Amino acid sequence: MMSEPFRIAGRAGAKGNVHILSVRGAITNATSPAFDEAARAANAKHLILDLSEVPAIDSMAIGSLVRAYVSCNKTGRKLALVGLSHHVKNVLRMTGVAPLFETYTSVAEAEASLT
Repeated sequence: MMSEPFRIAGRAGAKGNVHILSVRGAITNATSPAFDEAARAANAKHLILDLSEVPAIDSMAIGSLVRAYVSCNKTGRKLALVGLSHHVKNVLRMTGVAPLFETYTSVAEAEASLT
């Protein structure tokens, strides 16, 4: 089975002060630097990470997600995760970081809650 190539794309949300990063492919040691860069560049008041097309994450991804959380928290911004797969939810839960993140099933649900 061929893995999906990693891609990350940013766009403005439907409401003001929302930035959405849509991630496709696994967040791993090889791809987490690109993820970190995109998350750092997003400076809207609300950051939504759409992970609905992320099949797997590793320990580097956990670090990247926590860094995004800390950055948002320090600057008074809100972070939301959307579309977590069963695998991603389990990894977040097993590593003990799941309580840090607000999670939603859709981008629209996250936008409605955050704004």
